[in-house]
Order: sequence, then structure tokens, then C-alpha cells
Amino acid sequence: MKTTWLFAHQGGWDEALLVLGPLLVIGGLLWLANKRVNAQLGEGGDGEGSDER
Repeated sequence: MKTTWLFAHQGGWDEALLVLGPLLVIGGLLWLANKRVNAQLGEGGDGEGSDER
């Protein structure tokens, strides 16, 4: 009889990676998009879109 090892539920770290991986990717993309928008708004300097009075 052949013994087959099943690699599942490795103490929870594999499930944590399935959740944290996509969250980190989405968070990184949001951070990058925010950085680019802030850079564009800083370049314009015409004051459009500013709520400051």
C-alpha cells in the first residue's frame, strides 16, 4: 500500500497567504494610484478641485 501525504492546513499560514496576498496587492495598487493622483494635482497648481477656502 502506497502512503500519500496531504499538504493541507499547515497551521493556518497557507490560508493567511490566500487572504493577505490579494489584500497586499490591492492595497499597493491603491497606494500607487493615490500617489499618482496627488502628484498630478501638485503639478497643476491651478487650484481646481481644492476645498480649501
